[in-house]
Amino acid sequence: MRRRQREIVLVALVGIIALIVYFAWPGSSTFTVSKETTYATEPLDRQGYVDYVTALDERLGKGIKPEDNANVLICQALGPHPEGATMSPEYYEWLGIVSPPEKGEYLISWRDYLKAHVQKDGKTALAANDETLSNAADWPWTAKEQPELAGWLQQNEKPLALIVQATRRPAYYNPLVPGVSGGGPPLMGALLPTVQKCREFSAALVCRAMLRIAQGKVEEAWQDLLACHRLGRLLSRGGTLIEMLVGIAIERVAHKGDLVFLDHAKLTSKQVLACWEDLQRLPAMATVAEKIDLCERFTLLDTMMFTACHGAAAIEGLSGGRARPFRAAPFAGQIFTRSINWDPALVNANGIIDRSVAALRIPDRRARVQAMAAIDQDLQALKRQVDAAGVIKKTLMGARSRGEMIGNILITLMLPAFNKLQMAAERCEQEQRNLHLAFALAAYKCDHGRYPAKLDELVPKYLQAIPSDLFSDKPPVYRLEDKGYLLYSVGENGVDDDGRGFDAVPRGDDLSVRMPVARPSENNEGIVPK
Repeated sequence: MRRRQREIVLVALVGIIALIVYFAWPGSSTFTVSKETTYATEPLDRQGYVDYVTALDERLGKGIKPEDNANVLICQALGPHPEGATMSPEYYEWLGIVSPPEKGEYLISWRDYLKAHVQKDGKTALAANDETLSNAADWPWTAKEQPELAGWLQQNEKPLALIVQATRRPAYYNPLVPGVSGGGPPLMGALLPTVQKCREFSAALVCRAMLRIAQGKVEEAWQDLLACHRLGRLLSRGGTLIEMLVGIAIERVAHKGDLVFLDHAKLTSKQVLACWEDLQRLPAMATVAEKIDLCERFTLLDTMMFTACHGAAAIEGLSGGRARPFRAAPFAGQIFTRSINWDPALVNANGIIDRSVAALRIPDRRARVQAMAAIDQDLQALKRQVDAAGVIKKTLMGARSRGEMIGNILITLMLPAFNKLQMAAERCEQEQRNLHLAFALAAYKCDHGRYPAKLDELVPKYLQAIPSDLFSDKPPVYRLEDKGYLLYSVGENGVDDDGRGFDAVPRGDDLSVRMPVARPSENNEGIVPK
């Protein structure tokens, strides 16, 4: 009996030693470099991993010369410290330029200008003047009414001139260079210091347009508004979804300025038609599909490659530190991550990206929405499948199954909400349609002394056909009101909210144009004027 017990103890001891050796023995990650797996097949680092930062920057900047790149002039307008920190030398190497000098006439932010020039009651004065800046982009104003704002624009005259010049360039390339801190997947740590600053340039351009409208400088005002449009569209062509969303935001700022311009600039029919022609010549906004197909694909694959190199614990921060998908228990986690074949994960990542891009490029909106909803359902099911996999199941997986499991976790954590991004792009497109109709209506009024009773009266002299509402496939709602009109799309929800948008009370979903334009104070209170 005792001998049997000793044998059992000996076997258990040997088993424990074997497990310790197993846990301590280095694991391995394998993957195949190919179009189907890594997508990019070069350049490779010394360990054989794909350098996705270089691969992406080479694609984004291909064929773009410094003299054609709007971002070169944007950098010169911002200086070497766009958001306080010093830009990496590598960033300027990719641009093909030297860093701007330390001293120069660079953009001075509105708040920094106020801190230097306004001696009132501190934070209260700054908050009040933040609202002043917002309102000054929505309504004509004079230097006498807003001397501080006029002074800010005057001090930024040189950087604004550079920005206007930049918007006339044909290309936009913003290199993605990881931050110096490192510690995570390189592309996820890439900095975009010039992008958010472009919002302030757009605000300054539209504010100056409003000042010039009040001064009767119609052509100068229109050129500022056009520059704002071009800036937004250039930014949308950057590699990232962030650049596209900032571009959409800038485009919307320009839209609002255009409507005030139509309402207050006292244009002739010839001027209206000339401005409308300028709008029609603007380059198109970039699409969500373009961003997903390249930058989002590379970011997902780069994260997988980083995990293959550094281990699963390196990407725990992707879930905000709340979930630890690979460390349910120390030993089980090591068994799970010890040996991984990443090919299934890489193939699945490319597959879901390919499927999403194809869905986003479906011309018919209803079919596109259905295709994207099906993908979203599959992703939710994949997340449930990942969450349901217990520790025992994970430990019994082979190398390929382990790779697929980790890949599925990363896919569910990292893929953005494509539907919401596409909706932002579609709302922007519908606002562009509304804007073109507003110019046609303005031209009609100049010629006839009144707005038409129906949109059909714009055909065929001003429009070949009435553009449909993107969200209803019907003509937009149009009706005369008092001295003007109300024109609107029913918006994403497909419900006629009587022209009420997000800022109205009660809140609606419609995308509207109302003439005459409401004063900023009315907009801030959510009032929809009758």
